Amino acid sequence: MIRGKFITLEGGEGVGKTTNLAFIKSCLEQYKVTVTLTREPGGTELAEKLRQLLLNKDGEAISEQAELLMIFAARAQHIKHVIEPALAKGNWVLCDRFTDATYAYQGGGRNINRCSIEWLENLVQKKLKPDLTILLDAPIEIGLARAKKRANLDRFESEKTIFFEQVRQSYLFQAAQYPERIKLIKADQPLTLVQNELAEIIETFF
Repeated sequence: MIRGKFITLEGGEGVGKTTNLAFIKSCLEQYKVTVTLTREPGGTELAEKLRQLLLNKDGEAISEQAELLMIFAARAQHIKHVIEPALAKGNWVLCDRFTDATYAYQGGGRNINRCSIEWLENLVQKKLKPDLTILLDAPIEIGLARAKKRANLDRFESEKTIFFEQVRQSYLFQAAQYPERIKLIKADQPLTLVQNELAEIIETFF
């Protein structure tokens, strides 16, 4: 059995991940591969419960360290019960956010030392890394304006502007560090142009 490929979609708030996940999935399926669509934090019963705790802005205040550990606890479950089994079966896994988001949100946004994130990454993931990461990027004011149109903002979406600036800069740093894996798309352009670029990236990847 040929092992499947692992593709992740990253980006800050309001960059259009939900819409474009469905588009990427349809692009992949045109190449006759079976796609497992999943998300982080989440993907399993326990990981989804941790997600609810992480996004709840009305509950107990969560320390930066506890937040990081909860995310990696959810990731450990996700990898063991969803991602690795799917890849082993030959499925292609398409995941809404993965460890690049941790470097962006917890490393950039929360100012947690990268060494701490790297240590947990090695512990939980071993050699697992995405084969391809697509990063949707937009100016903060545009992304936040889109996000605020939603009915209720979660704990992360309710952060101050400086938090999102730091998240964005961390994402861009990651993209500069790993240009062969991370493909950057400007998400503030018309959707048709965004999706044309997405289709080109998928075609080139194949």
